[in-house]
Amino acid sequence: MSEIRQIVCPHCTAINRTPADRPAEKAKCGACHKPLFSGRPVAASAQTFATHLQRNDIPVVADFWAEWCGPCKMMAPAYDRVAAELEPHVRFLKVDTEAEQQLAAQYNIRSIPTLMLFRGGKVVAQQAGALDARSLRAWIEQNVA
Repeated sequence: MSEIRQIVCPHCTAINRTPADRPAEKAKCGACHKPLFSGRPVAASAQTFATHLQRNDIPVVADFWAEWCGPCKMMAPAYDRVAAELEPHVRFLKVDTEAEQQLAAQYNIRSIPTLMLFRGGKVVAQQAGALDARSLRAWIEQNVA
């Protein structure tokens, strides 16, 4: 019997049980029937953020950003590219600190962009400042291993 992983749907936040030995790239949500992985970061509200952290059995990387932030805009293409490369092994979220001020306060975000890597709902690594794609991928891989 294969190991079962819980994966949160990026579209409807339903919790999906997927066999770890099956290709997750092709998995679809049992509730909304959309792909569980799109190769793109998912915009997260306070509610969906909590669900992703608590219920995903894969690591979750969150980018805390704002529309007015120049370094955030500069890093966005790199973040998108690394999401496309590392999904379905890692879930990528984007948290707009202007829209989700309580969430930013909860995680003590003092400067943006700030990246946080979570495993099992707990912060395992944090990085302030923009990274290029190579540095971002290396940071994630170092902290996921």
